Amino acid sequence: MKRITVLVLTSLMVWGQAYAQTKQNVKSEKAKTMIKTDIKDQYTFQLSDKVTRQEVTFKNRYGITIAADLYLPKSRGSEPLAALAISGPFGAVKEQSSGLYAQNMAERGFAALAFDPSYTGESGGEPRHVASPDINTEDFSAAVDFLGLQPSVDRVRIGIIGICGWAGMALNAAAVDKRIKAVATTSMYDMSRVMAKGYFDNLTSDQRTTMLEQMSQQRWADAEKGAPAPSTNNLPAKLQGNEPQFVVDYFNYYKTPRGFHPNSINSNGAWTATNALSFMNMPLLTYIKEIAPCPVLLIAGEKAHSRYFSEDAYKAAVGSKELLIIPNAAHVDLYDRLDVIPFDKLTLFFNEHLVTGKPAQIKKAMGIGVANGN
Repeated sequence: MKRITVLVLTSLMVWGQAYAQTKQNVKSEKAKTMIKTDIKDQYTFQLSDKVTRQEVTFKNRYGITIAADLYLPKSRGSEPLAALAISGPFGAVKEQSSGLYAQNMAERGFAALAFDPSYTGESGGEPRHVASPDINTEDFSAAVDFLGLQPSVDRVRIGIIGICGWAGMALNAAAVDKRIKAVATTSMYDMSRVMAKGYFDNLTSDQRTTMLEQMSQQRWADAEKGAPAPSTNNLPAKLQGNEPQFVVDYFNYYKTPRGFHPNSINSNGAWTATNALSFMNMPLLTYIKEIAPCPVLLIAGEKAHSRYFSEDAYKAAVGSKELLIIPNAAHVDLYDRLDVIPFDKLTLFFNEHLVTGKPAQIKKAMGIGVANGN
């Protein structure tokens, strides 16, 4: 029987399995702030003169310290602001895409928090470079905890944005945490689905069993060594010319000055070899219908290989929901392309659902008009 390589599937490294399959067919305590010094000021975007950025930390429900950047608009009144917690993509850090999103939403009048998920970037947690459908969902709720304690934030007006692989965790958080009043995703991946079933659900039962057998055996090796081994399925140091286009797109973001950051797993490391285990039998979107009545906005590129995740989540969601397909856009375009990311639409969406019912003078102070969500 032909050997099937164990592939640790992530929004970045997931390409390994998909490529192989193509060949085979296929937040309670007062949060404290602190200044960090490691790799300081290495962001993939320039700080806007319209916002302030403060480095903060807080703990999640499991006691893991989460590192984040809090962006606030410089031009704001004394009234508390609607707020957003933002994370992603999977394997990225707050100095990359999530920070860019936070800055742009702060420019538009929101308090915006970009955070590194547990076990990644400057956040705590051991071992490093591991993900969890439970703990990383909790990270969004911990971010809501933190935001709700800030004097600049109106705690009844908090939403979240999940990018790429963290989009699925954002939807999962919105389903369980009823303090979240609106959720938006961009370039969504359902990481549990793709890890368990492969792209377009093409992973066969035998292939899934082989992957689980190999990762189970890897646990013996990790236990004997006392530390988890890294996956070998990280991005290549150099493109060979035969990679799928979306791998080329990932490379051109994470491995070039455009998006490289030394703390980013996708730029400069690898997930653990057993990272997929918990995702493979813990479906993130099982309770997607319970997000309602919290409104959902799903944004995907027309040409994104991941588009079907957003389309299927849209079909499964109930209540107030919207699917926005960006013409000619690929998956990675929604990471950092300011001419592609629909920040005006995101602003309208969150203005409508986080500001509705507030006094007119507050809307005026925030520069908010009447949003129809269309």
